[in-house]
Amino acid sequence: MRGMVGALGSVAAGSMAANLAAYVVYVGAGRWLAPGEYGQFARLLSAMLILGVPALALQSVIAREVVRERGSGLVRVTATTVTAVIVLALVAVPVVVVVAQTGVSATAAALAAAPLLAVIAAGQGVLQGLGEFRVLAWVLGAVGIARSVPMLVAFALGAGPTWGLTVGTLGTAVAAAAVWSAVGAVRRDNCGRTRRLPGGNGADPGTRTGVSAAGVLRASQVQLVLIVAVSIDLLLSGTVLRPDDAGVYALGAVATKAAFWLPQAIGVVFYPRLADPARSRTALRQAVTVVASIGTILTVAVAALGPLCPLVVGDAYRPLVGLLWLFAYTGSAMAVLQVLLLSAIAADRTRASAVTWLVVGIEVVVIVFVVGSVVALAVTAAVAVTTAVAATGIDCVRAMSRTHMQADEVRRTA
Repeated sequence: MRGMVGALGSVAAGSMAANLAAYVVYVGAGRWLAPGEYGQFARLLSAMLILGVPALALQSVIAREVVRERGSGLVRVTATTVTAVIVLALVAVPVVVVVAQTGVSATAAALAAAPLLAVIAAGQGVLQGLGEFRVLAWVLGAVGIARSVPMLVAFALGAGPTWGLTVGTLGTAVAAAAVWSAVGAVRRDNCGRTRRLPGGNGADPGTRTGVSAAGVLRASQVQLVLIVAVSIDLLLSGTVLRPDDAGVYALGAVATKAAFWLPQAIGVVFYPRLADPARSRTALRQAVTVVASIGTILTVAVAALGPLCPLVVGDAYRPLVGLLWLFAYTGSAMAVLQVLLLSAIAADRTRASAVTWLVVGIEVVVIVFVVGSVVALAVTAAVAVTTAVAATGIDCVRAMSRTHMQADEVRRTA
C-alpha cells in the first residue's frame, strides 16, 4: 500500500507539473497574442486533442501487453501507429484550415507534433506497464515542460501562432528523445535481473500475441468517445445558446475540466492492475472508489465556493453561483467513466464503449433540439454522463464476473 501511495504521489506531481506548464502557456498566449491570433492558437490545440487519440490508445495497449508479458511487436506497432498518424495529419491540415478558419502554416506546425506524441506515448506505455512510476512521473513533467516552455518563450519574444507552434513541435521532438532515453536507462538497469513484470500472467511465450495495430485501433475508439463525451456540450454551446450565455457556460466548463483532470494519476497507477486478470476486479473497485471520493469532495467544495464566483470573475457570471457544483459533478463523473473505460481497454473489451457512444449520440440530439439555456445544457450533460457511468459500470462488472467464472472453471477442470 505504501508503494501505491508513493506511486500516486509521484505521478500526480509529474502530471501537475505538465498541466501547470500548459496552463502558463494559455495565460501567456492570452497576454502576448492578439485576440484573433489567440483564438487560432486555442482552436489548433483543440484539434490536437483529436489527433492525440491514437497516442493515448497506443500507450494503453503497450502498457497492457507489457503487464501481461506480451510486449513483442512493440517497435512494429509503434511505427505503424506513427505512420497512420502522419497520414491523418496530412489529411487533417486542409480540413482544419477550412473548418476552424486557421492559417495553413500554423495548422501544419501544430499537427506536425501528432506523430511525435505517438512516439512519446509508446515509451510512456513501456514505463507504465513495468510499474516504473517514479521514472514515469519525471517523464510526464519533462514532456509537459519541453512542449510548453519553448512556446511561452516564443510568444514572449513576439512570435505569432505559427512560430510558437513550430518551436512547440521542436520541443516535442526533444521530449520524445528524452522519453526513450529514460526507457533505455530502465532497460539497462533491469538487464541481467530475473524480474517478473507487475501483474504478469506468466503466459507461455509460444502463445503470446504481442502488441497489435488492431488492438491500438480498438482502443482508439474508446479514447475518442471519452474525449467527445468530455467536450461535446461545450462544443455545441455556441450553437444553442446566446453568445453571452455561451460565455457563462464556457467558464462553468472550466470546473468540469478541472474535476476531470484532477484524479488522472489514479488511472495511470491502477492501470497495470486493471490489466492483470487476477487483480482487475479488486483494482477497478479501488480505483472507482478513490476517484469517486475525490469527485465528491471536490463537488461539495465547489458548491461552497460558488458564491465567490462573481467576486473573482465579474458579476456577468453570477448565474453560475448556484450551478457551478453541477459542472464539478459532471467532470467528476467523467473521471469515473474514464476509469471504467480504461478497465475495458485493459481487458481488451473495447466493445464496452458502445454504451457511451449511444449516450453521447442521444445527448447531441437533446442538446440540438431541446436545450436553450445554461441550466438545461448543464443538466443534460450531467444526466448523460451519469447514465453512461451507470450503464458502463454494470457492463464492466458483468464482464469481469464472467471472466472470473470461466477462469475458475478452467482451474477446476485442469
